[in-house]
Amino acid sequence: METNLTSIHTHTIFCDGKADIETMCRTAYEKGLASIGFSSHAPVGKTGLKTFWHMKDEKPGEYINEVNAARLRWKGKISVYLGLEIDYIKGLRSPLDRDIKDLNLDYAIGAVHYLKPPHGDLFTVDGPLEELENGILNGFDGDGEAMLNDYLNNVLEMVTLGGFDIVAHLDLVRKNHSSQGSPAFRERQGRWFETENADYMRKMEEIARAVSSAGLVVEANTGGMNRGYVNDTYPSLAVLRLMRKYKVPVMISADAHNPNDLDGHYSEARQILLSAGYTSHVVFEGRKNGKPVWAERPI
Repeated sequence: METNLTSIHTHTIFCDGKADIETMCRTAYEKGLASIGFSSHAPVGKTGLKTFWHMKDEKPGEYINEVNAARLRWKGKISVYLGLEIDYIKGLRSPLDRDIKDLNLDYAIGAVHYLKPPHGDLFTVDGPLEELENGILNGFDGDGEAMLNDYLNNVLEMVTLGGFDIVAHLDLVRKNHSSQGSPAFRERQGRWFETENADYMRKMEEIARAVSSAGLVVEANTGGMNRGYVNDTYPSLAVLRLMRKYKVPVMISADAHNPNDLDGHYSEARQILLSAGYTSHVVFEGRKNGKPVWAERPI
């Protein structure tokens, strides 16, 4: 059985996933993974947001009980961990929030999905393309580069503030900028903003330095490939090379929303990491003295 790989960025029916906790555990075991971790999207009800993809405000207790029960059921077969993916929404939600810290998680994943623009309403950078375009038009006066810079500043601010262990899909903003998506995506490629030009890479290097200083782990996230939005990991090869330059440890993850994707495109992720100069990745092995325990594994 494969003990070199894990899947600890996963989603179930407690948020926008398609399967329950037991099904995900069983599939992870059948795939030969060393561990599975659950990372439902943390509730955002206190922000006033109404979404279908976050855990409901009244569900964390039930979620925690079910994950802990699965941990006992699968003991000796596969390690089961309790986590959350927590949105950083400037002024509204943060991994540092007291209600999150009180949950006694095994690990926390920090993520930027939402932007709060100078004008108009919050929007997600990875939602439908029309949402992104409306957010740029109405929130940033049609300036896509300003939107991109705001996204990168939010990632940097989240990393600097801390309160979590893993940086999720660091360049998620690329989702609606890919030539691998639908015809609508392809028609608009490059229309609003550019990635991996000199300004973008300078900002990413600033983020890489901050991640390194904070002692965080960055995902090589295959979720975009699993769902057909991009043909590489989040972050891209170019950004992973920067992470390698600053000795940032990486964790291979699937961002799985259904059981089949628990190890989806892991072979590609390994090849991308090798191309970026990595010879090892890290796997989560629990928490000790309030800190995550990471074990280094060869790619």
